[in-house]
Amino acid sequence: MKWLILLGLLASLSLLVSQMARAGELPKVGEGAPDFDLPDQNGVRHNLEEFAGKWLVLYFYPKDDTPGCTQEACAFRDDLHKLAALGAQVVGISVDASDSHAEFAKKYHLPFPLLADKSAEVAARYGALMNLWLFKFAKRYTFLIDPKGKVVKVYTKVETSRHSTEIIEDLQQLAAKEK
Repeated sequence: MKWLILLGLLASLSLLVSQMARAGELPKVGEGAPDFDLPDQNGVRHNLEEFAGKWLVLYFYPKDDTPGCTQEACAFRDDLHKLAALGAQVVGISVDASDSHAEFAKKYHLPFPLLADKSAEVAARYGALMNLWLFKFAKRYTFLIDPKGKVVKVYTKVETSRHSTEIIEDLQQLAAKEK
């Protein structure tokens, strides 16, 4: 009898955690990207409209200055000239505060905006929020947004060591299709 009660409690807890961890729906390819208005590491506010006319690599990441997040950010930094040559701007978002972003950007010489989504509302709108009671963090998702503000590609399985290269390749393929 004790085992049945324990099993029932574990099943209930598992269900509760999975419900709390579930993010909103991912934006669909071809739809307009959800808007945002967030401060960066320098306190400057940025919104989706600001990037109209450019490709936007909008990447969500869990935590400043952690191994995977550092590897991903530094790869974007190192490939920024290639991305810019393809007409793309890189913007990172996490639920960390602007001051944490400022330290992270300074430490690794990150030349692109890192937006502070303290309320986690933007991560939720993009389906990139992991909410575990007291802890909220962004899932490692990236959205490639075209110059008209439409979602062109959604990356939910990101390998940090080659993610920027993958995006460059996708942008090159998209540019070739436009010709």
